[in-house]
Amino acid sequence: TLELLVGEIALIQEGREGELPEPVPFRRFVAQAKLGVSVAEHESFFTQLLGDVAEPTAPFGLLDIQGDGSGIEEARLPLESALARAIREQARKHGVSAASLFHLAWALVLGKTTGRDDVVFGTVLFGRMQGGAQADSALGLFINTLPMRVRLGANSVQASLKQTHQTLTELLHHEHASLALAQRCSGLPGGTPLFSALLNYRHSPQGEQAQGTAWEGLEVLSGEERTNYPLGVSVDDLGEGFELVAQAVPEADAQRLCAYMHAAVSAVVAALQEASATPVCELALLGERERAQLMTWGENRECYAGVEPIHRLIEAQAAANPDAVAVIFGEAQLSYGELNRQANQLAHHLTGLGVGPEVKVGIAVERSLDMVVGLLAILKAGGAYVPLDPEYPAERLSYMMEDSGIALLLTQSQVQAQLPLPTGLTVLELDTLALAAEAEHNPDVPVSGENLAYVIYTSGSTGRPK
Repeated sequence: TLELLVGEIALIQEGREGELPEPVPFRRFVAQAKLGVSVAEHESFFTQLLGDVAEPTAPFGLLDIQGDGSGIEEARLPLESALARAIREQARKHGVSAASLFHLAWALVLGKTTGRDDVVFGTVLFGRMQGGAQADSALGLFINTLPMRVRLGANSVQASLKQTHQTLTELLHHEHASLALAQRCSGLPGGTPLFSALLNYRHSPQGEQAQGTAWEGLEVLSGEERTNYPLGVSVDDLGEGFELVAQAVPEADAQRLCAYMHAAVSAVVAALQEASATPVCELALLGERERAQLMTWGENRECYAGVEPIHRLIEAQAAANPDAVAVIFGEAQLSYGELNRQANQLAHHLTGLGVGPEVKVGIAVERSLDMVVGLLAILKAGGAYVPLDPEYPAERLSYMMEDSGIALLLTQSQVQAQLPLPTGLTVLELDTLALAAEAEHNPDVPVSGENLAYVIYTSGSTGRPK
């Protein structure tokens, strides 16, 4: 069979298709898959699509994509007939497929559950679209999973739907590329998954006519669908209606996934019907009950009344157990007493430079003991820390320093040289700073839960951080 395949590939390459023997569908499919799109074309497409992706999309923080399918929960949710009709109507009206609308809805779910406006997920492709003649009659499993990227942000619902449809159309041209190839074209380090969630849009016509004669004489004993991913949603296109099938680890709650997907599809359809210029990021997924619950969780004034700030709790621990190990990094470590003393000395130095409540202090250091001492010292001085990852691009760091309005910056000598420092910014190198003369007692800076503690920026993968 291998020799026949090689021979057929050679005939196709030489333009001698007329000499091909009677087609064997799967063998011909393999030849077409090998010759249809070159590796270079695949790499060019996926580099353009994923080259600047520097973070995996991991809803609910789930990043283990090597599961064995055990412990998975499944939930099903048929869509109401009125919603199903509206989906098909809006898809036709905007010149896209119903699959594109569901892909946008799934991206919205992932955006809300990751807090990101740029998401990547796996989409399951049919595998036969670029398979050549008679690929539809070949037996076997042809499906392939490839990354789908959707940028949400401030784009309108209509524009997001068009872009999703365009990306999905382009992806179909590369349906025979390997996931490993696509992964290599991203900005993620090797071994880091691009995504941990799947969407499978599949046509599942119902009725005896749909089954044909393929299963005559056969009895199905059992079957179970599982993947190695922690969560995924299948959309069964039943010809007229739709059914959602969610499979997820218990932490994600399959029933909740169905509810989120239903809410996302409904929100997209409603926006397309009534206000297609609405920014897609403004579409809500939470129902009244969950919104009310969030409001209840937010009312914590009474619950946390009288609770000491975290740096006060660390001071208490240092007084009670000064020799207990507080921080370990590699071979180095600090006891609570040492950590508190070093942070106190730095905090007194910071207050002498004007740091106090509501004053923002940037900290750009490599992971180290210095990082923990610096963060604790800023809080002890009453200030708010602004973490700046030295690995970020210079343009992003420059924007964050300017936008946050930091009063000074804590860094290290080996890091400072690579930072785009604004003119006039006071910079302290933690590894060279002389603090021996500073006081070691706990600073007495009055702060409460109403004071600013830190400022955190998004990754800014679709534009400026915010």
